[in-house]
Amino acid sequence: MNPQNNIYIPKSPQSVAETMGLKPQWLEYLGKATCPASGLVNLTVPKREKILGEWFMQGDLGFIFGPRGLGKTWLSLYLGRQCAQGGNVGDWPVHKSCRVLYVDGEMSLDSIRERDVSFSTKPADGIFYLQHEVLFHLTGKVLNLSNPIVQGALLEKCQEDKIEVLILDNLSCLFTGIRENDADAWELVLPWLLDLRRNRIAVVFIAHAGRNGYMRGTSRREDAAFWIIQLTAAKDDGEMQSGARFVARFVKNRNATEADCPPLEWHFNLPKGETLCRVNWKKISTTQIFRELIEDGLTNCKDIAEEMGITKGQVSKLATKAFADGWLKKNGRDYERTGHA
Repeated sequence: MNPQNNIYIPKSPQSVAETMGLKPQWLEYLGKATCPASGLVNLTVPKREKILGEWFMQGDLGFIFGPRGLGKTWLSLYLGRQCAQGGNVGDWPVHKSCRVLYVDGEMSLDSIRERDVSFSTKPADGIFYLQHEVLFHLTGKVLNLSNPIVQGALLEKCQEDKIEVLILDNLSCLFTGIRENDADAWELVLPWLLDLRRNRIAVVFIAHAGRNGYMRGTSRREDAAFWIIQLTAAKDDGEMQSGARFVARFVKNRNATEADCPPLEWHFNLPKGETLCRVNWKKISTTQIFRELIEDGLTNCKDIAEEMGITKGQVSKLATKAFADGWLKKNGRDYERTGHA
């Protein structure tokens, strides 16, 4: 452990013995941080500041996931640029501009460059890119964040550059050698994520959805998350030459209420021959999503709840309103359209 930077580096038994000289220092640290119950009322730590809307705060761990090719990188790049230069992301204001590091482990340099420029002709000085092709070209190294030494180096890099938001695109490419469905394997990453949180560095993972529509890999990853955003295909794709169209909705949110974070339909449209991307969004109610799922053939309460990322009780409330509106009825245990508008 580097006592100045809180960086964990695996040590041999011999080096562990050598570091026992740090014991007196640690006794001092523990003495400073230990207090009686009567002293708790006087203890304070700085509050985490809001970054975006009511849902994204300093030190957060968040996930954006969805099927391959749906638009995860479009949304994450846009989020990163807006956090760096200020403005809004959909309905949510950026409370203060912050320094962002975008780590790309999959796309080509040309694609990343094209998309970054498509959001504005003016560079966003607060966003930085660590791109896998560039790293290999300049150093011959491959970025693998499963390695504790690389984890520690990236943490120190973020500290030196005063990075507040770290976007990792994507989980599968950047963390090779970790079995996705092995909960214990995630322990190789969790201590590093906690170090980032203690340094008030928010981490956004970009991840793939599995065939069942859920985020691929062990659910242990979700335990420490403050929020998780799921991307699903928009019902009306419309005409689009280049870009992405999808619905983004929270399936977990510790920081804000459902009213603060309604589902949003996004449309990133880059017309042929143009260099600037047109970014449009609109709010979608949970009632609308419920109706679309019914129309798409989902009729079971449990299946609908899993697809929407809500409880079966919440689905039942949506169904009760639909019964009253006259467009839905019960057929055994399943829901069925009545044929009315």
